[in-house]
Amino acid sequence: QVQLVESGGGLVQPGGSLRLSCAASGRIFRLNTMGWYRQAPGKQRELVADISSGGSPNYADSVKGRFTISRDNTKKTVYLQLNSLKPEDTAVYYCHLRMTYGSSTSWGQGTQVTVSS
Repeated sequence: QVQLVESGGGLVQPGGSLRLSCAASGRIFRLNTMGWYRQAPGKQRELVADISSGGSPNYADSVKGRFTISRDNTKKTVYLQLNSLKPEDTAVYYCHLRMTYGSSTSWGQGTQVTVSS
C-alpha cells in the first residue's frame, strides 16, 4: 500500500513558475523511479519527467530546459520545478512511482496546473 500525495499546483501567468511536491508513504523499496505525468483536456496522459533512486533524470522534449525534477530520498519526496510556463503546460499533473523490481506502480491523485494569459 503506497500513497502519493501531490501539492503545489495552481494558477499562474505565462512565464511564471511553480514547484510541485509529491510525498510518498507506505512500503517503498529502495530501488525505484519517481516522476510526473500530465494529462491535458482531450489528450492522453504523457510522461513529463522522472528520476531514478540514484538521481538519473529523464525529461520530455517539450519541457527540457524549463522543468527540473529532483528527489529527497530521506523525505521520500519528489519535486518538479516548473519554470517559463506556457499555456500548453496546463494539465493535471500526476505523481508516479515504479519499483525497479517487480511490476508495482502507484499514482497520486493529481494536482491542477493552469497557465492562463
